[in-house]
Amino acid sequence: MSDPADPGADVEQWRAELEAKRDEKDRFFAEHPQSPIPPDDREAFDGLGYFEPDPAYRVQAMVTAHDEPAVVLMETTSGREMRYLRVATLEFELAREEEGLTDGSYELAAYQLESPNDEPLFVPFRDKTTGQQSYRGGRYMELSPERELADSDEIVLDFNLAYTPFCAYSDTFDCPLPPEENWLEVAVPVGERID
Repeated sequence: MSDPADPGADVEQWRAELEAKRDEKDRFFAEHPQSPIPPDDREAFDGLGYFEPDPAYRVQAMVTAHDEPAVVLMETTSGREMRYLRVATLEFELAREEEGLTDGSYELAAYQLESPNDEPLFVPFRDKTTGQQSYRGGRYMELSPERELADSDEIVLDFNLAYTPFCAYSDTFDCPLPPEENWLEVAVPVGERID
């Protein structure tokens, strides 16, 4: 995907690629047998809700890699716990227009399941839209770096790709809830929303 954070990037191309991903996901939700939308509700499904794309929320994050990752127990929507490893901390800046502030520095932890796997890095978070414009259980991002992250690496966090977990659509899914260390004290008005 094009990088709108790059001064030479084609923002229109980035936006078109983002919209294409959204269209593809809507088709999956409407038609695929593994859609989280209950079968009886699919005919009425007319697409997911999204905030307007905003390249200001595609940011560079500085990585602190954890050589000995701590175990984090994440509560799930069904009340059980899942064991994750905190493998990295991502530090980044976001614009803060409210309260007259222009910029703020924030951190999010990136996790992997404790059992060995090659799954993407899991970045669940809550923000000031949670429970109002976005799902009350928080939203997720996934990162697939090309290699194992090391200290001082930079990685792109595109909050426009933040998505709602499947448990928002059906009680048959059990989803981890973002731990308190991943609660952002700022609104992130991009990505998936609830209507």
